[in-house]
Amino acid sequence: MPKDSASAIQRKEWSLTTSVLSKSRKPVASKTRKTASAVSPAPSAADETLNLILSRLEDMKAEETVTIDLRGKSAFSDYMVVTTGRSNRHVGAVAENVAKGLKETGVKGIHIEGLPNCDWVLIDSGDVIVHVFRPEVREFYNLERLWTQNTATAKTV
Repeated sequence: MPKDSASAIQRKEWSLTTSVLSKSRKPVASKTRKTASAVSPAPSAADETLNLILSRLEDMKAEETVTIDLRGKSAFSDYMVVTTGRSNRHVGAVAENVAKGLKETGVKGIHIEGLPNCDWVLIDSGDVIVHVFRPEVREFYNLERLWTQNTATAKTV
């Protein structure tokens, strides 16, 4: 056996290339190392759910959408989204569209409150809680103020 092929066999390493472990060879010419900053973490389920919700809200023309990061502040959810619909009908349509999108992507245990009146509809998907308000109701309850006092975690979309 030639000397080069023996050294190539010794350089084999385990790597995760697909959903199963496979043996792959390390390139001979490459001596670069990946650092922690070069590898980006995979988005969490909460982040994927948040992106889906924000996309649905944008599609339905929801107004003044604010995302509040609750990680580290609350044990019941990672994000809270507060948005406004123009009328009762618009609030109901926005809430139904978001709930439909969550169900289509396989999110289980969705709980919806307030859909019959459509003044304030709450959608609880577990990782993300969505509040859809009529403008007057949102101004009255002012949830953003409660959750963003003394912090800079609210992002207006």
